[in-house]
Amino acid sequence: MAFVSIEESDGSSIAKEIAEHPFGTPTFTGRSWPLVDVRLLAPILASKVICVGKNYAAHAAEMGSEAPESPVIFLKPNTSIVGPEVPIVRPPSSERVDFEGELAVVIGRPCKDVKAADAASAILGYTVANDVTARDQQKIDGQWTRAKGYDTFCPLGPWIETTFDPSDAAITTELDGEVRQRSRTSLMLHDVGALVEWVSRVMTLLPGDVILTGTPEGIGPMVAGQRVSVTVEGIGTLSNPVVDKP
Repeated sequence: MAFVSIEESDGSSIAKEIAEHPFGTPTFTGRSWPLVDVRLLAPILASKVICVGKNYAAHAAEMGSEAPESPVIFLKPNTSIVGPEVPIVRPPSSERVDFEGELAVVIGRPCKDVKAADAASAILGYTVANDVTARDQQKIDGQWTRAKGYDTFCPLGPWIETTFDPSDAAITTELDGEVRQRSRTSLMLHDVGALVEWVSRVMTLLPGDVILTGTPEGIGPMVAGQRVSVTVEGIGTLSNPVVDKP
């Protein structure tokens, strides 16, 4: 079910159920629950997930490459999407699975050839993402589909924030409570407007499509038994345990 989180005057949060879908002006059913009693699923099941590679100069450097002049895009399948607290499953075929904390953009209407200045009109809101990557397979394959496409390799959540300003927000990734990535969205080489313009020149964007805006420096491996948490200031924290596939 879809819902909107409403903060009450006493500081508590209430989940109010939406009829049908979250696009446009929502219609409420009248049912509500304390947010702490609700199990959060992935906030959207995208028809496609478009990812941006090397969108922070420091990350491009740690990968041993130059910062690209134009956005580098690739796709993750929507079957890789999971929600908060769902385990990230490391496949036995990979010896290194990395976290990549990112800001995610959720598209709100069908659009094509959107100008950067008009990008906000095409966006429903923003959420937090982890672009999980089998790093060894990425290097072996020379292209990124297998390394990025495993089930559970695209955690999203905890919700979609519709009033978020993406221009300068802190983004932090913690592994077992230790900070591994710390940056700001203002350091992206190509901002959200530029990314929406670039991607929509290539392909039509549909309601619910997700654009992952790139990860900052500090990526690293995860092993079974650990927990990875990505926080974007002004949105919230996406946290997932890590397990090995039986």
